[in-house]
Amino acid sequence: MNHRMWVATRKGLFTLARSAGRWDIVGSAFLGDPVSMVLHDPRDNSVYAAVGHSHFGAKLHRSADGVDWNEWITPAYPQPPEGTRDVCPSRGIEIPWRVELIWSLETAGRDQPGVLWCGTLPGGLFRFDPSASHWQLVRSLWDQPARRKWFGGGYDYPGIHSICVNPTDTDHITVGVSCGGVWVTRDGGGTWSCKADGMFADYMPPQSARDPEIQDPHRLVQCPNAPDHIWAQHHNGVFRSTDASDSWQAIHTVKPSTFGFAAAVHPHDPRTCWLVPALADERRVPVDGQVVVARTRDGGESFQVLRPGLPSQHAYDIVYRHALDVDHTGDTLAMGSTTGSLWVSRDQGDNWRTVTNHLPPIYCVRFDKPLA
Repeated sequence: MNHRMWVATRKGLFTLARSAGRWDIVGSAFLGDPVSMVLHDPRDNSVYAAVGHSHFGAKLHRSADGVDWNEWITPAYPQPPEGTRDVCPSRGIEIPWRVELIWSLETAGRDQPGVLWCGTLPGGLFRFDPSASHWQLVRSLWDQPARRKWFGGGYDYPGIHSICVNPTDTDHITVGVSCGGVWVTRDGGGTWSCKADGMFADYMPPQSARDPEIQDPHRLVQCPNAPDHIWAQHHNGVFRSTDASDSWQAIHTVKPSTFGFAAAVHPHDPRTCWLVPALADERRVPVDGQVVVARTRDGGESFQVLRPGLPSQHAYDIVYRHALDVDHTGDTLAMGSTTGSLWVSRDQGDNWRTVTNHLPPIYCVRFDKPLA
């Protein structure tokens, strides 16, 4: 069973431990600094934290035990070729060749010890090579001509927020880009294909709405036990793929809304998925002022709205895309909000308990991972 949870917030990283069925805050780090991402690596039990230092920019820190931290190697872009000028097609601003935000971190497979993947703003994917102790920008994706179509959504620049590594084939990787679609490699990053067919973008003119290279998937989650099954909470709805993102089907049955940011999929049952609905893009608050979780157990044919233990009136919490997680059993979930509330469920979301209402705004929640 999991015994640690990591909560990355606008003002620090918090460690929680479970004892006798109760979660308690047992440690903190980087107080006052925004922590955008945290990752536990079960291959060596190390923990990584991405910290946005006000004077020094985005930095990575590593801990061998989750207690003592050291600054670690941070991804860095190469110098752009002379005369290169990337411009966001929607905002008309220049896209820099520097790490503005570390937005995603994932481990490679057990067969690739020490290898890590990192997604950043402005849309770069990096691979850490332990033999060279170096992060390398994946130029095969960065140099895609289609990247010129990518644009910022909630941020000024496009970014890679989701990295799904197939546990049965660690050269098969799927990444989500806001706004740039879903990209897939089956050769460890050598070549890439955009795989967002079936998604649609209502924010675009009708003739461009189904262009796969401008889609805005807010979050991609992959079932570890059935990795061809991927769920996407998208800016314009919820989508599901059962063929490793070769095609996507819109799910219209989500209640009370299909808009949101976070998603989690059961580690063993690809038909079970949890979402946290919000009212709409223009109204980023819970529907009717009630925080709820939507759960399907039949692949999206129907959804239950789960309320017990969550705020039922005058609640305006939003759950960011990385702030919902499910443990390796599929029974325990944790969810953190923009108002600093943290909730835990031990029964797949049927009932929730408040751990605290007093953390800074929460960016990411993650359980310890078991070694697959």
